[in-house]
Amino acid sequence: MSDDRSHLFRDSQDDIETVRHVPDTPQTRSDIYRLAFADEDFLTRPELRPVRLQLELLKPEIILDEAGIQSTIVLFGGARIPEPTKKDQARTETLAELSRHYDEAREFARLMTLKSIESGGQEDVIVTGGGPGVMEAGNRGAVDAGGKSIGLNIVLPHEQAPNEYVTPELCFNFHYFGIRKMHFLLRAKAICVFPGGFGTLDELFESLTLIQTGRMSAVPFLLFGKAFWERIINWDALADAGTISAEDLDLFRFVDTASEAIAEIENWNGAGQKRSAIPGR
Repeated sequence: MSDDRSHLFRDSQDDIETVRHVPDTPQTRSDIYRLAFADEDFLTRPELRPVRLQLELLKPEIILDEAGIQSTIVLFGGARIPEPTKKDQARTETLAELSRHYDEAREFARLMTLKSIESGGQEDVIVTGGGPGVMEAGNRGAVDAGGKSIGLNIVLPHEQAPNEYVTPELCFNFHYFGIRKMHFLLRAKAICVFPGGFGTLDELFESLTLIQTGRMSAVPFLLFGKAFWERIINWDALADAGTISAEDLDLFRFVDTASEAIAEIENWNGAGQKRSAIPGR
């Protein structure tokens, strides 16, 4: 962040550079001598978890503000869904069939990015989890349109790297799932959920719960692949049982193509409103 304000105190970066050139003594070699904010061992202590949580919330917020990102279009979806040209490598026949959603995610992201560019490139910016599968398709579609997109990656036990289509200066890495989820939704103008597994279901239901309970404003909420979602979740059974209300089924729509999704977003009613009461309570 550039800062032209005049300060009476020395800059922290200046002190980090100065410390690199201090005389080599037993005292300066001690870990305890390191500046606290430049000491990774200190920052990763258990007692510093509240500070790390704050840093993970603050860093992307500052960078996205500096980039002028006003609103985002969120894409959730499975990391294991292959692009159609590689569907023969899919682990199951169902995954191979779901590969069509890769192309729909890519086309949807391309169309939304074109709209974003037309309005200046600060609104409706695609954001994904930055990984493979549907996430890759979303970032790739933005590249197809000649625009930028955001990737919110997370450190996992197995080797993982961001997909090659995320805009490098908008590619973030997280330790805390909870903070990553906040950044998905802080600027969300629409949420699009493609077929996926545990992670996708978690993101789907957490986002829906925030809207259902009035903790988040309503936004266009689209589930790509009606057949998939109706097969794995009996939505009507939830309403019939009374565990959700019939009105809760209006919080989202099913779509199957990118063009359907664009039309739903453009014609959505009630966007930006928060519930003041929960139906059925």
